[in-house]
Amino acid sequence: MTSHAWNFMTSFLTYETNKSVVVKSWSVGIINRLVQLLIISYFVGYVFLYERAYQVADTAIESSVITKVKGFGKINSKIMDVADYIHPPQGEGVFSIITNIITTDNQVQGTCPEKDTKFNCSTDEDCEKHLDSNQANGRITGVCNTPVGYCEIEGWCPAEDDKKNTTTMAEFVNFTIFIKNSIRFPLFNVSRGNIQGDNFKCRYDKLTDSFCPIFRVGYILNELQQDVEKLASEGGEIGIKVEWICNLDEALDSCVPRYSFTKLNSPFEKNKVSKGYNFRFAKYYKALDGTDFRTLHKAFAVRFEVMVTGTARKFSLIPTVINVMAALTSIGMGTVLCDLVLLNCIKGAAQYKEKKFEEVSEAMIRAALTPSPGSQLSVK
Repeated sequence: MTSHAWNFMTSFLTYETNKSVVVKSWSVGIINRLVQLLIISYFVGYVFLYERAYQVADTAIESSVITKVKGFGKINSKIMDVADYIHPPQGEGVFSIITNIITTDNQVQGTCPEKDTKFNCSTDEDCEKHLDSNQANGRITGVCNTPVGYCEIEGWCPAEDDKKNTTTMAEFVNFTIFIKNSIRFPLFNVSRGNIQGDNFKCRYDKLTDSFCPIFRVGYILNELQQDVEKLASEGGEIGIKVEWICNLDEALDSCVPRYSFTKLNSPFEKNKVSKGYNFRFAKYYKALDGTDFRTLHKAFAVRFEVMVTGTARKFSLIPTVINVMAALTSIGMGTVLCDLVLLNCIKGAAQYKEKKFEEVSEAMIRAALTPSPGSQLSVK
């Protein structure tokens, strides 16, 4: 057997065991206790009390949202009720309150000139470059309507003119939004609802009535510091957040929602294009002669989105045992740090190494076990 193989076998066939060395040093002892105190404080204060690592969490919340808006307003001298200004009308978690409308009446299929200035023309060649445009109110024919100086389109005529002067519905700030929300945490089979009691005359206020499910639109806009007039003319997006944070180790009545609001269109407020929020819809009719015609509406609206999130927690033995064992194991980090200090950073490190690490050969073991002549063991 070669020397390398023999050295490998000798190194491999060894046994290591811990040796306890008591170091009577104030500085090292203080470092050891401080490290242990920090580790214990971290696990007790952060892991167990703040993060509640002794509990199991369920974030797969199941939610259902029903909304209902009430109020009356006026747009372009017309009184509007819920059926006029709410879109879509189903009362779901996402809905829009229309605050301004541009109407184009009596549109029929045919050809007519555009009304957008980007389609100005003097010859047909000016219109041919717009043949594939999706920005027009119809399909560009390539013909210039020279009397008016606009390209001709084929589609619903007359073309929409969205530069009309209109009046916004200022009364929308007094509308109320009723939110009915039911949730379920499937892991614990716990269901909750956001309606407490039968008081439907309340109005939400974060200080005086934070559990009321009825919200005044003006209150939400004040909380978000929104420019109401600008919002009514351009439209926008508002988020209503419903957050359920439930500790199921406590009474179930303490599992209640927290409401907050956010501006969802904040990233686009400084954009030159695509500001606010608007959409188009039409109402279709048939004349006595069978001709189809429609009324086109370009609606500017405040879009509300109800966003439900939640987390439920409950005591569980398994995460508790795991984190307790992790804490006990981590306390040993104090010993590791102190060993690094003793072995590398203080005077007398060589003496500490001699005390901590001791190599015992097989010959030394046999010598220790072999009785010396004249001993009691040799007489026996």
